[in-house]
Amino acid sequence: QVQLVESGGGLVQAGGSLRLSCAASGRTFISYVMGWFRQAPGKEREFVAAIRWSGNSGTYYADSVKGRFTISRDNAKNTVYLQMNSLKPEDTAVYYCAAALPGRSWPTRGPNEYRYWGQGTQVTVSS
Repeated sequence: QVQLVESGGGLVQAGGSLRLSCAASGRTFISYVMGWFRQAPGKEREFVAAIRWSGNSGTYYADSVKGRFTISRDNAKNTVYLQMNSLKPEDTAVYYCAAALPGRSWPTRGPNEYRYWGQGTQVTVSS
């Protein structure tokens, strides 16, 4: 069992930055693919970014955030991060951290491929 707790959301003006954190429990954190998703009101949950056990072994981004967001992880701290720069009003959503079991296909971007989910953190970008 893995528990995920997100933090770092908030209100920011367009063009600003936020860093989300996701703290994970469990000894096997290092083996999970970690991902970030977001869901805006009235919309489906969408993939944002994913990272393999080591950042050097693979990261993947949705086109909408490529070049603005950076996913990283600190396996010693069981934590994954999402650095969000140049934020836009359309980035407003609840952001979720998720963990996929080892062995999933890469890039792991489908919500159904992730086993564990955090409770979400709200990000609001004002224009």
